[in-house]
Amino acid sequence: MTEMTGIREEKPATAYAIAIIGGAALWLATAAISGRREAWDSSLYWTVAYPLSIVVAGALGYRFPEKPWWWALAVMLAQAVALAFAGSDFSLLPLGLILFAVLALPAVALARIMAKLRLRKENA
Repeated sequence: MTEMTGIREEKPATAYAIAIIGGAALWLATAAISGRREAWDSSLYWTVAYPLSIVVAGALGYRFPEKPWWWALAVMLAQAVALAFAGSDFSLLPLGLILFAVLALPAVALARIMAKLRLRKENA
């Protein structure tokens, strides 16, 4: 516990685990439910899974406010890895990684905002 806030500090490994498992699970579940080979080929990804990815990054940013952008990138990178290992064609992987980097921007922004809110709350 931190002396001033009474909040128990957790290790970054916990955040990474949540981000990676959450991101991969969102990707794989969306692909399975929609019957698509790649989750982003389904409207379910854009209406449910992608927004949930951003929410997961924001929640992790709030809970683990140090370097919150890491958690957002981990969520999206886990989806890229799930895409690669789900039998997709590797020839488009570089383009997919670029797209995932762009898709991570809102998640990074929300994670940073939530981390600032947490720190402001602790310092109030």
